[in-house]
Amino acid sequence: MKKILATVAIGVCMTAGITAHAANGNWKQQFQTVSDEYFDRVFFPYAPTQGTLVGYHQYDAQLEDLSRKNIDAEIAALKKYEVRIESIHPDASAANFVARSDREIVLGNIRSTLLTLEVIRPWEKNADNYSSLCANGAFTLMERKFASPDERLRSLIAREKQMPALLADARANLKNPPRVYTEIAIEQLPDIIAFFEHDVPLAFADAKDPALNAEFAQTNAAVIAGLKDYLGWLKTDLLAKSNGDFRIGADTFSKKLEYDEMVDLPLDKLLVIARADMSKNQEHFKEVAAELEPNKTPIQVLEELGENHPAPDQLLDTFRATFDGLVSFIRTHHIVTIPSDVRPILEETPPFMRATTQASMDTPGPFETHATEAYFNVTLPDPKMTPAQVQGYMHAFNVGTVISTAVHETYPGHYVQFLWVPQAPSRVRKLLGANTNVEGWAHYTEQMMLDEGYGQPGAGAKDEREAKFLRLGQLQDALLRNARFIVGIEMHTGKMSFDEAVAFFQKEGYQSKETALVEAKRGTSDPTYLYYTLGKLEIMKLREDLKKKEGAAFSLEKFHDDFLKQGFPPVKIVREALLGDDSPAL
Repeated sequence: MKKILATVAIGVCMTAGITAHAANGNWKQQFQTVSDEYFDRVFFPYAPTQGTLVGYHQYDAQLEDLSRKNIDAEIAALKKYEVRIESIHPDASAANFVARSDREIVLGNIRSTLLTLEVIRPWEKNADNYSSLCANGAFTLMERKFASPDERLRSLIAREKQMPALLADARANLKNPPRVYTEIAIEQLPDIIAFFEHDVPLAFADAKDPALNAEFAQTNAAVIAGLKDYLGWLKTDLLAKSNGDFRIGADTFSKKLEYDEMVDLPLDKLLVIARADMSKNQEHFKEVAAELEPNKTPIQVLEELGENHPAPDQLLDTFRATFDGLVSFIRTHHIVTIPSDVRPILEETPPFMRATTQASMDTPGPFETHATEAYFNVTLPDPKMTPAQVQGYMHAFNVGTVISTAVHETYPGHYVQFLWVPQAPSRVRKLLGANTNVEGWAHYTEQMMLDEGYGQPGAGAKDEREAKFLRLGQLQDALLRNARFIVGIEMHTGKMSFDEAVAFFQKEGYQSKETALVEAKRGTSDPTYLYYTLGKLEIMKLREDLKKKEGAAFSLEKFHDDFLKQGFPPVKIVREALLGDDSPAL
């Protein structure tokens, strides 16, 4: 008892000392110290898989502990650091902008995590979190060869030993989850089990230590057995008890937007903005469709567009073939500086991500020094699909959306943004980011590239007809993101059911039924996936406002370079850095 009391007393003295120190003027150094402590004592210790991802390999042998006791300890630690960082009062001078805005980013991260743990409570609702954590814990040690196979296998064995406890915590924690969450977990688990049965052993086939291999055979078999039991429990027990509500409600939705994205506009105003942008994109789609096929309706042209896709077994090569043209156009038209000639690697999406994503970019962490490969993941049709389902699924990879997706994920989207990470001004900016920046940038580039002339005959398209199809593909992707914007708010505020969301993606978002279903599922657990369009609109407004300010001196390439060198903060912060004021982001 005496030892516990002494520890508490030390914590109080430290906090008091920090406040006094900050008051004496050395607040930037104090913030640096406390924010570093936050990352090293709270952020990564409670999310060790994330530590591996960013390149902090001291966390490789650890796995997330989602026991109720540990969740409560994390909440207590977060509240402690919220108080400590709040007590540091920054100087508002322009010279201190990076540190001052970093303080707001860290506070937002703490408050968002608290909101997630205390209010949204996915640890109590989402069965997929637990099984996908097992898969992700293994995958992060497999994908990049940052150490020898034996060393990484040793870390994997340590993680696998913790996986049965993680699955036991799931059974203890999950209470009346939403049915759709349990269904998604059931849908993904067979692929996760197959992943541990086949992919994981194959990834470590070069491990040489016989004792390690023997131990791995035991731990991996235990994980497979545990996942099979978990799947059985979900089907026979939890599913029948899954009558909960996935909706987070308007108040929580608004707080999440404020903490994550520094966006404080009322939800009804955001919906007005979203609907206006959707209408504009629908009208543009109709205009291009009429130019292409005057005697067909937009829906008929959409069907024709959807049927113009590569064969499923050619999909990865089709994406790979876009790189040369994109890079050449970016450089000759001075779109943005590309800091490296290294290309990303195309691969099939990992199994634990396939139910809710069709394409993604997986880049090495900002502090990874050995294995610096980046992977462009594409989700191929499920082998269990019927031919008709495969055809519907492949509509999402038509000739237009292939280009739009390649731009979004690689050049000049996520991959180029990753290449700029070393120039971010602080550790905070390298580790914490806003989706309105990350996804907003990638989505913004889809339209920007076509507006600047890519996708015209001789520059990405073979003729005028294909150029129009590329524009329709870009608009179809924009409408998908418009639909996410509206569905996210409407579903989570109780104004739209899941089935209505699926129908909305089809009718208003111009998506196939298969894509609409995936998108609505994602929206149940990613409520603020409006950040694509929201961020894009913020970036476009920033560009136009900077054009007005700089006049003839404005350079698109310089704007893009200056944007990317800020790291990934909310666009509000980038705006202040580039414009020098705090004018509205929208």
